[in-house]
Amino acid sequence: MELWTAFLLGLVGSAHCAGMCGPLALALPATGNTRAAFLAGRLLYNLGRILTYAALGAIFGLIGQGFALAGLQRWVSLVAGATILISLVASARFGLGIPATSAVGWLKSGFGKLLQQRSLASVFALGLLNGLLPCGLVYVAAAGATASGHFLLGLESMVAFGLGTVPMMLAFGLVGPKLQFALRFKLQRLIPASLAVVGTLLILRGLALGIPYLSPDLSAGKAACPACHADGTLARH
Repeated sequence: MELWTAFLLGLVGSAHCAGMCGPLALALPATGNTRAAFLAGRLLYNLGRILTYAALGAIFGLIGQGFALAGLQRWVSLVAGATILISLVASARFGLGIPATSAVGWLKSGFGKLLQQRSLASVFALGLLNGLLPCGLVYVAAAGATASGHFLLGLESMVAFGLGTVPMMLAFGLVGPKLQFALRFKLQRLIPASLAVVGTLLILRGLALGIPYLSPDLSAGKAACPACHADGTLARH
């Protein structure tokens, strides 16, 4: 997934983030008695989220790199894109959601303990844990990281996704209920369209039509490392 696509997914999807993670952002403990300390705490919270996304991106990118070495990167992109589109249609038609499981019980326990503390370190830790919460948009971004076929590209795409969520989440953490719900509603209506774009781009990438950037030929001798130059160094797009 291209970095701009990942960023726009995070930016548009941040309306969903505000609805799901907004209560946690509102419950963040105050850090100090000054505006600067308060702002620092909210920035560290978002930094923690992005660092967790970066770690997830590296992990899924490494998995994708393994698939690429096995010559399966095209199928990873095709399956990921098709899964996103099918899930989008099913969700719209049947109201399906992604439920949280008991596996995140330890996260809730950690949140409870950290919310009782009033330090920059605790707010930063809350951000780290927040990045692990079950979230459909994160799953989509992780699928894009896997389809990238390289751990570093996966890391970069997840960082771009995280940066896209920062404006809404930071605003929500700073002004809370004062944030205009009309703006959040308008952005939320764009989420299905953004997911459809991501799914379509992943399918086009998997089809390997030979279109630069949009649908590169993954079988043209670079399947093992589609983002690398001939000398093995990572190419920058």
